[in-house]
Amino acid sequence: MLKTFTKAALCLGVAMAVTVPAAQAETVLKASHQWPGGKGDVRDEMVQILAREVDNAGVDLKIQVYPGASLFKPREQWGAMVKGQLDISAFPLDYASGRHPQFSATLMPGLVQNHDRALRLNDSPFMDDIKKVIEDAGVKVIADAWLAGAFASKKQCITSPETMQGQVTRAAGPAFEQMLVGAGASIASMPSSEIYTGMQTGVLDAANTSSGSFVSYRLYEQATCLTAPGENALWFMYEPILISKKTWDGLSKEQQDALMAAGKVAQDYFVGEAKKLDQTLVDTYKKAGVEVVEMSPDDYQAWLAIAKETSYKNFSENVEGGDELIAKALAVD
Repeated sequence: MLKTFTKAALCLGVAMAVTVPAAQAETVLKASHQWPGGKGDVRDEMVQILAREVDNAGVDLKIQVYPGASLFKPREQWGAMVKGQLDISAFPLDYASGRHPQFSATLMPGLVQNHDRALRLNDSPFMDDIKKVIEDAGVKVIADAWLAGAFASKKQCITSPETMQGQVTRAAGPAFEQMLVGAGASIASMPSSEIYTGMQTGVLDAANTSSGSFVSYRLYEQATCLTAPGENALWFMYEPILISKKTWDGLSKEQQDALMAAGKVAQDYFVGEAKKLDQTLVDTYKKAGVEVVEMSPDDYQAWLAIAKETSYKNFSENVEGGDELIAKALAVD
């Protein structure tokens, strides 16, 4: 009887081991970006929100955030996502324009104009085309984000194209350089981290960069006039949260849905904070005694005319489908 009981117990134990599923292992994704972590940068917070929302969704998915270029250098993140070496990144898309020149349209002077138009662009044929290039390359957009930028000068306020003549300026990317040269400016290329020293030493008269960088690099200490983004901004940059399609395809439908829902929360946060960045920029510069102006609709149209003859023309002639992309962006009301 003892042998029979032992055998029966052993069989029952085997059956239980087979029928009771093992606990599902938590999937951990790595998210990388170049901005400081824990210091109030809205792009870092956008990724942190994504991580918190996914964690709260209870789908056995966790996102580990690596800020400050601690995991990958800024421009290396795109290739790492394509290869599946990096799962998620908050990434300025123009950084990958060397591989996909169509991405230059997401840092093209005058195409966005203001935050409200940026929201309308997100659901336009223009962004459908951009996102197709992204997905065909092996990456997917989780959340859209557009960051505005400004101009500053220590020589004179920059409003109409004529005010740029004779100024040595740092521009954000080749498309801006082409337009500014068309207006009579001279170009000195350098990263945004060197603008302060350039203005301080007289290498630069003026510069354009993002609203956040204008504050974080304390350029108000060197500038005498700031041209704030306002309703007629020439400078906008697309900096979405992206995920590797290799990573995406390995997730369950439940996890994918949780990621997209979290992306919507992060995107909504960024929209509000991006506008606040512009106001913080204005307040900071006024407090520092810097004159603050905005471009008028006529100023904006004058710059747009120069862009069409310089950066837009170059993009249309040298990028496959470039003329159609420009036309689709301009068609958004």
